[in-house]
Amino acid sequence: MIAWPNETDERRAGFNLEVPNNGYAWWYVDAISDDGSEGLTIIAFIGSVFSPYYAFARRGAPADPLNHCALNVALYHSDSKRWTMTERSRGRVARNLRSLLIGPSDLAWDGRALTININEVRAPIPGRIKGRVRVIPTAVTKDFFVLNEDGNHRWWPIAPRSRIEVTLEQPKLSWQGEAYLDCNAGDAPIETGFRHWEWARGALRDKTAILYEAERRDGSRVDLAITFDAQGNMERFTPPPLLPLARSGWQVSRSARSETDARVLRTLEDSPFYARSMVATTLLGEKVTLMHESLSLDRFKMPVVQAMLPFRMPRRK
Repeated sequence: MIAWPNETDERRAGFNLEVPNNGYAWWYVDAISDDGSEGLTIIAFIGSVFSPYYAFARRGAPADPLNHCALNVALYHSDSKRWTMTERSRGRVARNLRSLLIGPSDLAWDGRALTININEVRAPIPGRIKGRVRVIPTAVTKDFFVLNEDGNHRWWPIAPRSRIEVTLEQPKLSWQGEAYLDCNAGDAPIETGFRHWEWARGALRDKTAILYEAERRDGSRVDLAITFDAQGNMERFTPPPLLPLARSGWQVSRSARSETDARVLRTLEDSPFYARSMVATTLLGEKVTLMHESLSLDRFKMPVVQAMLPFRMPRRK
């Protein structure tokens, strides 16, 4: 499950994949409950790409990604949200092919499901997120993508169609729903390769649709429109027009592909350089709610933005 497809080199497998200095890897989960009232995202970072501490460390010399790891957990309820993203140094990180420990939390793959044990403190408002999440893929895909010419950014949609079981002690939550799992890895800071990107995925009746669009630093583009069925088979499709959406509160630009209209249902995260949203569109003749991301890496690099980030991303040595 967690080895890059067609990859025989053990150093590039699973949670123990080789991440060079200044590089990164992350494993991403998002999910929406069956009744639509709950949502979450979980991201396990090696070489946390949005860490101001990692960015600062890279200024003077090549920086060790294992010294900048974090588990980001975001919980979304209809009228509230909770967030945690505490950065840990390499002394609080352990990993092998099938497991990754970051501070008091860990991820493990048992051959059938990814289990995430969470024990994190929220920021900036103190509180705890503690409990267990299980992601159960219907199938694991064989398709991965190199997103720029020199190959220093790679994306693998591991399990576009999955089920999730959420059992939390703090806050007290228990729900099931549909989920998505992928992995990104790179050999250089992400802002050196891209200016802006938008990514979205949505569950159709019997497929998952994914749209991945990015502007590279050299002005060329990535434009992917693909679906995966329950067996993990991929098909490309011709994307519908790109429609503008309302800007976020921080004026991050947003747009989405749709055959009819498109609108933001809810802005889940709103920062000076990043917005995560739930967006209503129509794809392949079906109404679909997208989990949608907009990212401005030009804004991320700005000194004033870097100075703001520690308030939501504390670091513990």
